[in-house]
Amino acid sequence: MSAKNEQESVWDYPRPPRVEPVSEHITVTHRGKELVSTNQSVRVLETSHPPTYYIPIADFATGVLVPVEGQTYCEFKGAASYFDLVVGNKRIPRAAWTFENPTKGFESLSGRVALYASRVDRCTVGEEVVQAQEGDFYGGWITSKIVGPFKGAPGTWGW
Repeated sequence: MSAKNEQESVWDYPRPPRVEPVSEHITVTHRGKELVSTNQSVRVLETSHPPTYYIPIADFATGVLVPVEGQTYCEFKGAASYFDLVVGNKRIPRAAWTFENPTKGFESLSGRVALYASRVDRCTVGEEVVQAQEGDFYGGWITSKIVGPFKGAPGTWGW
């Protein structure tokens, strides 16, 4: 099978979004510290957006996730709560989020956290370092298997 046939177009992803398990190993590092390493992630696939990876809260290093006040609302998944990431003496505001009580169909997101790849030094899916989705709105992670164009960058909201 050619590499092109192995690619996924974000324009083939559904709306409303779909949640699916991830077979690849996921790691996140920042400032030389491994924040998470897991084989238990899921990803959310939604039309025009790179996948958003949700990682079990229990797999994060102790003390890295610090809950903060405030919520946002997703029409599909429900109310999102946020975390600052704390690595050493560095705090990264509202860099991660969770759906504590997700809506029907998204129950597998409960107990999991997503984070913005742009706010940490390195995220990997399998052996590949991800590229952050421009604009950070959905926190999508781009790998060589994912093709766009992607929503999120300036000028793409009206598509």
